[in-house]
Amino acid sequence: MHKVVGPALATLVALVSLPSLAGAKELAVVGTGDGIELLRALGAAYSADNPQTTIVVPPSIGSGGGLAAVGGDKELLARIARPLSESERALGMVATPMFRLPSAFFVHRGANVADVSARQLADIYAGRIVNWSEVGGANMRVKVVRREEADSTLMVLRQSMPGWKDLAITEKSKTAITTQDCINTVREVESAIGFGPYTSALAMELTVLKIDGKYPTDHDYPSAVTVSLVHKQATVTPDAAQFVDYVKTARARALLTSMGGVPTQ
Repeated sequence: MHKVVGPALATLVALVSLPSLAGAKELAVVGTGDGIELLRALGAAYSADNPQTTIVVPPSIGSGGGLAAVGGDKELLARIARPLSESERALGMVATPMFRLPSAFFVHRGANVADVSARQLADIYAGRIVNWSEVGGANMRVKVVRREEADSTLMVLRQSMPGWKDLAITEKSKTAITTQDCINTVREVESAIGFGPYTSALAMELTVLKIDGKYPTDHDYPSAVTVSLVHKQATVTPDAAQFVDYVKTARARALLTSMGGVPTQ
């Protein structure tokens, strides 16, 4: 229902698996781990159409790390999951929104839970609900995985998810450093719950929770983060500018939609 299937999946796998062509120039896009699978697919599709350039999307160094790399003229493009600050704009940085990613909560399938209320969710993260059986699931202790306070998804949740603005997350939790770290922990720990940007790939291996009956891709689901490309006016090259333009095209929009992203253009 929320997965890439059939020919679309085959096309996506082929694109992501596309090897770098001999002599192609590499263009790195560094920064947040939010939406990394979507951006890698975009990069592969772009490189298929523009074999002179191979888009490289390295592991996460966070939005701040990406901005520091572009601001310090070490990289041409960054990927971020928060707005630019006034000081960053003053340095000549320009953000191009690419897609919105709903902020999903996901659990190991062993928890045997698919739908909770916003109140129950807040109680789980506050440590007031400690066993999945309290919300109709398996009789096992809840293992909470959280992110650091500066994480973009947590910031969005605090702004939009009911009960999260001043929520004190239980001390009996693990802090994941990156989105992938959070996903890996939930995948490996049978009673774990975590949160991060939604992608259709996420739902293939974990249970993505409905909140009050609303799935992350439903229109009235409350929380989402916007992922943007950032370049600096003074250093952007024609190749980098061309990729920025590409993410606004109909081909890019269709690919993003097939993977669970919501195009912003």
